[in-house]
Amino acid sequence: MTFPGIDDSTLCFVPLGGSGEIGMNLNLYGIGGKWLMVDLGVTFGDYRLPGIDIVMPDIRFIEERKNDLVGLVLTHAHEDHFGAVAHLWPRLKCPVYATPFTAELLRGKLIEADLLDQVPLFEVPLGGRIDLPPFDLGFITLTHSIPEPNALSIRTAAGTVLHTGDWKIDPDPQLGEVTDHQALSALGDDGVLAMICDSTNVLEDGESGSEAGVRAALTEVVGKCRGRVAVTAFASNVARLASIIAAATAAGRQPVLVGRSIKRAITAARAAGYLADVPGLRDESDCAGLAAGECLYICTGSQGESRGAMARIASGEHREVRLDAGDTVIFSSRRIPGNDLTIHALYNTLAARGITVITDSEAPVHVSGHPCRDELAKMYQWVRPHIAIPVHGEPRHLAEHGEFATLMQVPHCLVPENGSIIALDEDGPRLIGKAPAGRLVIDGDQLVDAEGPSVVGRRRLLHNGQASVSLVVNGDGGLLDRPRVSLLGVPWEGDQADLVDLVAEAVITAHDRLSRRQRDNDDILAEAMRIAARRALRQSCAKKPLTVVHVHRIGARP
Repeated sequence: MTFPGIDDSTLCFVPLGGSGEIGMNLNLYGIGGKWLMVDLGVTFGDYRLPGIDIVMPDIRFIEERKNDLVGLVLTHAHEDHFGAVAHLWPRLKCPVYATPFTAELLRGKLIEADLLDQVPLFEVPLGGRIDLPPFDLGFITLTHSIPEPNALSIRTAAGTVLHTGDWKIDPDPQLGEVTDHQALSALGDDGVLAMICDSTNVLEDGESGSEAGVRAALTEVVGKCRGRVAVTAFASNVARLASIIAAATAAGRQPVLVGRSIKRAITAARAAGYLADVPGLRDESDCAGLAAGECLYICTGSQGESRGAMARIASGEHREVRLDAGDTVIFSSRRIPGNDLTIHALYNTLAARGITVITDSEAPVHVSGHPCRDELAKMYQWVRPHIAIPVHGEPRHLAEHGEFATLMQVPHCLVPENGSIIALDEDGPRLIGKAPAGRLVIDGDQLVDAEGPSVVGRRRLLHNGQASVSLVVNGDGGLLDRPRVSLLGVPWEGDQADLVDLVAEAVITAHDRLSRRQRDNDDILAEAMRIAARRALRQSCAKKPLTVVHVHRIGARP
């Protein structure tokens, strides 16, 4: 690695996603000229990215070093940790390692991307170990809101790092193993140079709660419902799906799966050895004969996604599932930051139709999959790291986690940003450089820069509208006709024709002021007219529309 003041014996940590945000996780470890990638996830578009659904990290830094990338290790199968693999693996072409459930879900994505036969995907057993020189990796079982979450012990010649991934402490997770605190304590006894740790719930006191409590609450709530019941949750939370199925069975209702991702998660869980004791489940297309009190729909779309099953059910547009006044919808999930407006709009759509909405504000039908402060304290007591690096959080989470680590008597702490290149050694962490750390987005069927012209132009169009000016000029740049102006989304109280005339006059005036040499150059002419039109619009309606000028030259230049 060519960074000032370090050599190949230095261990470096480089987050390219997930530090300063919740989602889009991508973390790199480098030593001896080799790199290890941990997770490769996505986040989702919001109002700042109109027309964009999927966002993923810019991988230029590691793409330039892909020949030295020994592998990609996935901690678990949440979209924000593995959702970008099928999109970005062709740029990396490295081996991928995952435990069975994660591997099963990834195979489904690779099949859709026509990559299954190309990606070298290796299954690692729970608690397994893999040697990827110069890295020796151990998988440590944790609990989270998905099967098989893993922390990674990353042993190197410079010391051992614990990368926690996403986790919590649940003594009764209902599905899968409990947190292997003995392995964590043993690692701490051996000495841990640095812990890279989840920060999501550092602002919350106490503990996150157990899935066992959610199962009991769902059973009670569903048992009191009359009419049809629909429960929406994250499809990947297989323990929650099992809890919903148990609540339905206890109430004498038939569970009905609604949404492709839930069916895919159930299939992957069974293939990995989970849910063997769950009885046969009905498909949404096979529930027409069930009476209102005999069914419970398990639905996708807990975040109000327009294509999710719940949004289509709420609007009455779902082909198979119908809810009416007196029916109940239970949201057994958290609200992802940024989705609040969409989710509340969904609540209101349901309520306006007389459908009862129950969230974790009305009943304990959800617990977080991330550690609150008491759980974080236990992790620090087990591991006792020399350095704390908070990740997986927005800036306020990371800052608070840094202060919390100091309270836990950790000698050194550094709060990173995406792109931070951090050297880790016994003297503490050092910021030694900055890697490019932008965002890539799926725009249509193209993978493009989030700050590229198509996305930036659309954002400007969304907020300010668009103006288009067409000029017809002769060979020496003189106007042959009045400029044609069209406006889209530009505010104007009166007749828009008046604003069109105003802009056209501003363009004519600016054109007349140009020299012969300036008129001869189409680019110079177009830019001058664009500035004139935009200035006139700003002065008239206090907006700066996306302004485009087309120059049509008729006749040869003299």
